[in-house]
Amino acid sequence: MSELLFAIAQLNPVMGDIAGNTSKLIDARAKAAAQSADIVVAPEAYLTGYQTDDLVQVEGFLESVDAAVSYLAELTADQGPAIILGAPRRDGAVVRNSVFVLDQGKVLAIRDKARLPGTGVFDDPRNFTPGEMPGPVMLRGVLLGLPVCEDMWHADIVECIEESGAEMLISCNGSPFEEGKIEDRMMASVARVSESQLPLIYVNLVGGQDDLVFDGGSFAVNPGGKIAAYLPCFTESVSLIEAKKTLDGWRLQGSVIQPETGNLSLWRAITLGIRDYVEQNGFDRVVLGLSGGVDSALVAVLAVDALGADRVDAVMMPSPFTSQISLDDAETLAKTLGISLRNIDIDPAMQAVHAMLDAPFSEGDPALAKENLQSRLRGLALMSISNTTGQMVLTTGNKSEYATGYATLYGDMCGGYAPLIDVWKTRVFDLCHWRNQHFPKGALGPEGVVIPERIITRPPSAELRPDQQDSDSLPDYETLDAIMKALVEKQQSVDHIIAEGYEPSLVRRSAVMLMRAEYKRRQCAPGPKLTRRAFYRDRRFPITSRYPLAEGVSLAGIAPRQAGE
Repeated sequence: MSELLFAIAQLNPVMGDIAGNTSKLIDARAKAAAQSADIVVAPEAYLTGYQTDDLVQVEGFLESVDAAVSYLAELTADQGPAIILGAPRRDGAVVRNSVFVLDQGKVLAIRDKARLPGTGVFDDPRNFTPGEMPGPVMLRGVLLGLPVCEDMWHADIVECIEESGAEMLISCNGSPFEEGKIEDRMMASVARVSESQLPLIYVNLVGGQDDLVFDGGSFAVNPGGKIAAYLPCFTESVSLIEAKKTLDGWRLQGSVIQPETGNLSLWRAITLGIRDYVEQNGFDRVVLGLSGGVDSALVAVLAVDALGADRVDAVMMPSPFTSQISLDDAETLAKTLGISLRNIDIDPAMQAVHAMLDAPFSEGDPALAKENLQSRLRGLALMSISNTTGQMVLTTGNKSEYATGYATLYGDMCGGYAPLIDVWKTRVFDLCHWRNQHFPKGALGPEGVVIPERIITRPPSAELRPDQQDSDSLPDYETLDAIMKALVEKQQSVDHIIAEGYEPSLVRRSAVMLMRAEYKRRQCAPGPKLTRRAFYRDRRFPITSRYPLAEGVSLAGIAPRQAGE
């Protein structure tokens, strides 16, 4: 065999929909067969979706997977393309994360993932048992090495495959998006190719799954580190990669599409996350609170770009402290986007609850409770609309607010999905400016300026009391975000950050706010992981903790209560 044609099935599976995922792969194989492909390659855990977590422990689940694998294997008796795909399997008393090689009407070979990641968002060791050091598999006359996702990052795994006689590497992956990940994947891949002198095809999942977004971007690398193919990001694709055997070994060739980076990749990751979370959970439409502020404006645009204007509704819920500017800007945004905007005045409800709680309010200072009441009444309204219409509520809080606790439990934290949970406030402004100047690929919203400039440039305010601004309770966002990034994403100590030149009391106060808000974040809606360390499953800290922030520093008396407790 001197030539092979691979069809890279970069597909978007639905978690647990084994029959649907099987059907989609059969369709992909038919497309590949029509183009005379020899082998179809699907990503890691494609048949089930990834990550399955404890689903693999449910009675009957792995038996359904096994039946699907057997059915797909039988299809390959038609002399059409062979199939390489990922799926979990039961191996005696243990469960493994495996790659199956199907050809000639049978399961030709199985290779198990040898290195199971247990850091960040991954918890593979909880449900899987690692496999042995893998050797290559003979398929269509070629010895193929099959390192599964994490295996590809380890030199000793690939070295074992190469020393066992492999002629080529095919790596099935479930690698979620985060900014900078494209470069990391490429560096690791080039390193393995350079060490082994074997060409590599890297196949990745695409689509949203809970807090993860898989960005696709499958690729191929030849010895020497030259990119031979690059598939589109954030898009399903069945793309061909040609392999030819030369005097120097196998060489790969396919189409190269420039990967997306920066704000464009971030935008597409968020919109893909929204679309899949909404649709794969059985919702047709979404609703959100529109305040006239920058966060809700950005979420509205993202939702429209993801779903289309006809599937997005907004609700303006003014209180006596809502400015006319906010009302006007929200109306302008809604008209520009082409979405419906309902107006529900919460003042009558405020007065009724104030009267109902008159006795408790008289026992202390009710100022904070009355501020939070407004947010909770808005959450009540949105959730009631959701219950009535079946629409999913999108929350509008950003990462800076979730980090500091500047968000209201059972208020603005209410909802099913939090698109900005991993977007710092400074990046919110940046994305707003960027969207006004660019039209993202695949966006369903309008082109041109979509967010009124005044929404972006006005000083941020929750408008829960007269003349309120975020700066009354929080430091400027440039400083706050820099400190919080150091605490959250780099996990640096208070002393380290102070040594970098930040004002000591501000660093300590920020650290206390972060720790005190842990219980809130446990109760928030999921949203897409976008950075190195996101809230939700990526950052796991105890709610109750007295770990010292710095020598001589206690939790008491540093941070004032925030509007949102």
